[in-house]
Amino acid sequence: MRRLLRLFGASPLITAGGAVALLIVLVALVAPLLAPFPGDAGSATNPVAALQAPSLHHLFGTDQVGRDVFSRVLYGARVSPLIALLVLVIACVVGVPLGVVAGYFGGVADEGIMRVTDIFLAFPSLLLSLAFAAVLPPSLTSLTIAIAITWWPWYARLIRGQAASVAGRPYVESCRALGIPTWRILLRHVLPNSVTPLIVQVSLDFGGVILTASALSFLGLGAQDPTPDWGLMVAEGENYFTTQWWLVTYPGLAIMLTALAFNLLGDGLRDVLDPRRVIVR
Repeated sequence: MRRLLRLFGASPLITAGGAVALLIVLVALVAPLLAPFPGDAGSATNPVAALQAPSLHHLFGTDQVGRDVFSRVLYGARVSPLIALLVLVIACVVGVPLGVVAGYFGGVADEGIMRVTDIFLAFPSLLLSLAFAAVLPPSLTSLTIAIAITWWPWYARLIRGQAASVAGRPYVESCRALGIPTWRILLRHVLPNSVTPLIVQVSLDFGGVILTASALSFLGLGAQDPTPDWGLMVAEGENYFTTQWWLVTYPGLAIMLTALAFNLLGDGLRDVLDPRRVIVR
């Protein structure tokens, strides 16, 4: 705990980003307690109260079918960040082992894995995610898979460079000379000494994944109504933007705040964990 506190106190970026990110996580956990109306199902519709402006009864107003926007924004904290978490976990599970194998063994394994990653990296990630999402049935599961397919090559290439550097260090050569099994060298020496840049990159990518998922949901390729997804809420309120501004403003602010929080956290971690960082007093 002391190390964690020192880490958060080492950079104002980590402090600001971590505080907001922690607040979003807490909101997601206690959304049913904070939300004044059911926000996770279509059963909360009330056509009589449709398109009401923000008030004390409805803090963020109501949408086109009378649902409370504030409640749906709170429940949305359970959807978009969870999608980002699942995407990054899948991308790391696929990309990190491939990167370690390519960097440590080199040769044919390295060439084969890197050429496959080059194929994926040749296309913009958003465009490739859009293509995969378009051929899958629109759902949160399809959305997660479509983004994860395009995200793992970045981690494979990042870890490959780190693993190749670690593989040539004297202590790894000593392990080989002592006859230590390869799997143990990979798990106890190569991988632990290669993950620091990965931690920073994942924290930076969290906001990017949320923006990508929101963009695909906005296009109708992700979450479907009545799921309280922020991108879907913006899409549903697009036609009412000039008169009922709150329909897109509050979900959009939630997307922006979440992405900004994790970007600040990632920038702070990069400053603290960068071994080339020089502190002048």
